[in-house]
Order: sequence, then structure tokens, then C-alpha cells
Amino acid sequence: MSFASNVRQELCRQALTRRCCAVAEAFGVLLFCNTFTASQVKLITESAEFAERLPRLFRRAFGVGFDVEPGADAEGKRTFAVTDPAKLEKIFQSFGFSTESSVALHVNFGILEERCCQTSFLRGAFLAGGSVTDPAKRYHLELATTHRKVSRETEALLLDLGFYPKATERSGTCVLYFKQSDAIEDFLTFLGAPVSAMAVMEAKVEKELRNGVNRRVNCDTANLTKVVDAAQEQIAAIRLLQQRGVLDKLPEKLRVTAAMRLEHPEATLAELAEMMDPPVTKSALSHRMRKLTAYAKD
Repeated sequence: MSFASNVRQELCRQALTRRCCAVAEAFGVLLFCNTFTASQVKLITESAEFAERLPRLFRRAFGVGFDVEPGADAEGKRTFAVTDPAKLEKIFQSFGFSTESSVALHVNFGILEERCCQTSFLRGAFLAGGSVTDPAKRYHLELATTHRKVSRETEALLLDLGFYPKATERSGTCVLYFKQSDAIEDFLTFLGAPVSAMAVMEAKVEKELRNGVNRRVNCDTANLTKVVDAAQEQIAAIRLLQQRGVLDKLPEKLRVTAAMRLEHPEATLAELAEMMDPPVTKSALSHRMRKLTAYAKD
């Protein structure tokens, strides 16, 4: 089951208690569904939980049933439709609209005065026209509708509630979206899906831990590579000095340092410095290595 399916499943557990909230949720569903016109209401969903909730939602909100419903054992895409003119008029009147009017659909804020109704409206909008990506892959939640005015007014509602979505258009569809994990967590919690919000938070923590480990590993690898490269350069210089018969003519401290490096090619400068008898500082040993390398270059 996808993450978006889990979110819908969690949202559909919300009880349909107050009628005003049922009307608000149905309003969100209809404004973000497939078809909402004076001649037809049509909803298509692959969510079994949402398909089970829709008939109860419409009966609670409008006291009407669907003219077309999927069978009890239906799978895949499930289609619901209302075509009866009397039912459609009742639905439209619930939102202050009329099937006789040609006015473009819009958000009637008069039925969204209470915070619970605003939550229900946005829940319905997500159930019908929302999607959210698995947070383990990336962060993206969106609400899509074909009604431009509805999208703009929903954005205004979100802003008033303290959410700050981005807006775009895609193939004639108006999209409001969030791409920040914190915003998605807060929005899912607001809708009534705290478990899903926690899953986003857990995915974020896991990513940060994994990235932190990767950064440390990369840093350690880079440091180790530098140590190996430096040691190889020093060994090559010492070998060259040996071949040219120069090493035996150098001061004793440099000869001892060269011998120690050849004996311990994998050691760091700090480790070599401690091995010296008597031990020397890392900076002193580094100075000797630079002298050996300079002699080799000359």
C-alpha cells in the first residue's frame, strides 16, 4: 500500500458526527473531484476506505444517495455518480448555489466559519484531489482542482490558517503544493492524520542520520586518501634518494625519519612522531619529511 493510501485510510477514520462538518467535507470533495456540474456529480477513486466513506458522507451531508455506485466487491477504480436533477439541486443549495445559475464554482466561506469545518473542507479536498509522495523518496503534497477560482480561494484559506503553499498550473489543472517536510507534517496533522505526519518526521530523521553518516564516511575517506597519497609521495622520494646514493649522506635525523617511514608506510605523521625514539612532535616530523621531499626534487 502506498503512503498516500495510508494517509487516506487514516483520514477516513474520522467520524462523521456534526452535519456542518459533513457538509464542509463534502464541499471539499466536490470542488476537487472529477466532475461537479449542474448536470452531474462524478467521483472516481481507487481508495477502498474513501469509497466506503462517500455514501455515508453524502447521506449525512445532503440526505441523498448516489445514482451510480460500485459493487461491494469492486476493486481498482470505483465510480460514484449523481445524475438525478432533484438530488443535484439539493446538493447545490447546500452550498448556496443553484443548478440554474451559470456562475463559476467558488468556495463559499459562509459554511466554513468554524475551524472544525475548515479542517473538514480541506480533508475532503485532499481525499478527492490530493496526493502525497512517500517521504522516504521526497517531500511533496498537493491539492489539484480544475477550478481556478476554487484553487485561489483555497490558497487564501490555507494562508489564513498559517500554511503557505506554492501554486502552479499543470495541463489545465490548478495545483497547490508543499515541498517542505515540516509543512507536510503540520498539514497532515491538521487534517487528522497524525500517524502519517509522524511517518514523515521519522523519514526525515532517518535521512538526516544517513546523510550525516555518509558525510562522516566521505570525510574520513578523503582524509585517509590524503594520508595515503602523502605517504606514497614521501616513500617515492626516499626511494629516489636511496637509488641516487644521497640518503646515506643526509643528517642522522633525516635518515632515521626515512627508515621509519619505509618501515611503517601506512602510518600517519602523528603515529610516526610517537614511534620515534625519542618521540617528536608532528610538526617536527612534517618538517623532516618536507626536507626529504625537497632533496629528492633537487
